Amino acid sequence: MCAERDDSKAVADRMIAKVLGLRIFADAEGKMNLDLAAVGGGLLVVSQFTLAADTSRGHRPGFTGAAGADLGRRLYERALMTARRLHSDVASGEFGADMQVSLVNDGPVTIPMTLRA
Repeated sequence: MCAERDDSKAVADRMIAKVLGLRIFADAEGKMNLDLAAVGGGLLVVSQFTLAADTSRGHRPGFTGAAGADLGRRLYERALMTARRLHSDVASGEFGADMQVSLVNDGPVTIPMTLRA
């Protein structure tokens, strides 16, 4: 998750609700029709300010769109609280830490999400 400068608690809440409700897992017919709860999946919430990278100029990404550390931490913690209230299996990273995260991507599906209040 990446908090941006203009994000709010409402945006964090909506982002988690949207992630949990996305029907992105295959049903018995192979169609993306099931949400996380339907497949008994867990959710990993990790802070990642680099998702706000602006690469429109030059060759060095800019991160001025990312929320500052204080706001970013508050929104990350809010997102975790909301996720844990709405879903039973939620793991998290450590805000601001340099983490090594491994995953298995099931299929060629990547869905970027941006929500505004």
